[in-house]
Amino acid sequence: MSDETTSDGDERNASVIVVGGGAAGLSAALFTAKNGLETTVFDTDETWMHKAHLFNYLGIGSVGGSEFMATARQQVDDFGADRRQGEEVTAVAESGDGFAVETEDGSYEADYVVLATGANRDLAEELGVDFAEDGTVDVGVEMETSVEGAYATGAMVRPEEWQAAIAVGDGAAAALNILSAVRGEHYHDFDVPDDASRVFGELVAE
Repeated sequence: MSDETTSDGDERNASVIVVGGGAAGLSAALFTAKNGLETTVFDTDETWMHKAHLFNYLGIGSVGGSEFMATARQQVDDFGADRRQGEEVTAVAESGDGFAVETEDGSYEADYVVLATGANRDLAEELGVDFAEDGTVDVGVEMETSVEGAYATGAMVRPEEWQAAIAVGDGAAAALNILSAVRGEHYHDFDVPDDASRVFGELVAE
């Protein structure tokens, strides 16, 4: 668990729960775990990515959806996220200054929650977030819902544009907004080659 610095200079531990292990959820988890926030991901492996083959993802010539997901999961694991594969979230609610998440296996709490459950918006509705007229979850460009500290991503917030590249961007936007809130200032995650060598050593792609 990391130190969370608020705008008034106080420090406390910050934690994030990500509900959903598709492209959007793992993107959010990658950014938060990589930057030191305690991150737990609940993944039932029902992502549409298993039906995809990516020819339209910038920077990737061709990759199978399941292969893409395997790489994404490994990235998240490498940065220390607690990925609970197969553990389904059954309820999400506000609790104190954060959120409580229920599964069949137990109860969990976190300061922030990122919902990334595809077109299934049941948990968002249960949490009481605002919805747009088209039935999607109403969010701004930072992906935060009307409930402070709760974020929605991917197909939850879009009626049609269900693309891996968009979902990954949504997850990253949510994570960066959380990191900005934690640190009390706008936060940017931008790596340079020396960072890659320091973190990954011989694993860095040539």
